Amino acid sequence: MENLMFVYCSCKVIWTVLVTILGYASSLPVGDDSICTAEELAKYRIIFIGKWSQTAFPKQYPLYRPPAQWSSLLGVTHSPDYSMWKKNEYASNGVRDFAEKGEAWALMKEIEEAGEKIQSVHGIFSAPAITSGTGQTSTELEVHPRHPLVSFVVRIVPSPDWFVGIDSLNLCEGDRWMDEVSVDLYPYDAGTDSGFTFSSPNFATIPQETVQEITCSSPSHPANSFYYPKLKILPPIAQVTMVKLKKSQLGLSAPYINLPAKSNEIIDSVSETPLDCEVSQWSSWGLCRGVCRETGTKIRTRFVLLQPANNGMPCPNLDEETPCEPENCV
Repeated sequence: MENLMFVYCSCKVIWTVLVTILGYASSLPVGDDSICTAEELAKYRIIFIGKWSQTAFPKQYPLYRPPAQWSSLLGVTHSPDYSMWKKNEYASNGVRDFAEKGEAWALMKEIEEAGEKIQSVHGIFSAPAITSGTGQTSTELEVHPRHPLVSFVVRIVPSPDWFVGIDSLNLCEGDRWMDEVSVDLYPYDAGTDSGFTFSSPNFATIPQETVQEITCSSPSHPANSFYYPKLKILPPIAQVTMVKLKKSQLGLSAPYINLPAKSNEIIDSVSETPLDCEVSQWSSWGLCRGVCRETGTKIRTRFVLLQPANNGMPCPNLDEETPCEPENCV
């Protein structure tokens, strides 16, 4: 009887241990690649480079009130438990306010609450705004083995609710931190405003839609500021580079990046984006002009909606004549 009790107790202990191990394993991230085993914290210099030039994006390029520019950069280093924004998901109220108006308070509050509740946030970082479409700004960030992911947003100014950014970029590869990483950035629609153009008035999207990437063919509407149907893909509107700092570089100025000196203006090396001329519909035919009982002419006209650029298709004739017979002759 004592032997049976011993076997029963032993089996119960083993079963409890197995359940505990399996429960722990199920809570780990899927795949060994997602687990960061780097021993130390790491610091990076993040350099955001705006490439929004009139050469690369000639359609409706904002020249004034306000001219093309970038908001301040707001980012966070975090664990997989947190998400600042994600494609095909609904933007939070904080992301909505930032994408529409450049207001960061609500988004900062959301980040802080996530850090307090589930300890998923390691640090917040920000970089100054860029007052033109092409330029650069930079700051430093710190990542932790339990918080190796980087996310950030930068608002496109002016725009309805458009932004660029990164969602959960992992800077850790197994047991080491990446030395340098560069990512081309493309525009996103936050799904909270229905404007088609850079200068569209505020027009809330009801019901709210999910975050979507803006492409040269989507939204598929000629009025859209990024609509370039002849392109297969938009050129990158921005780029971000993150460079790991050595201990000797901590607290020093940004490492050298192959950009022009003297100012933060970037020489645009992007190939020119052709923009075809766009014209209105024909007007109605005018009155027939001519001498009675002889063939006269009447004219219709149209006007230019969008001037061509970068060797795009030139504008067609803006007026057209056709023969006619004068009316109301005495």
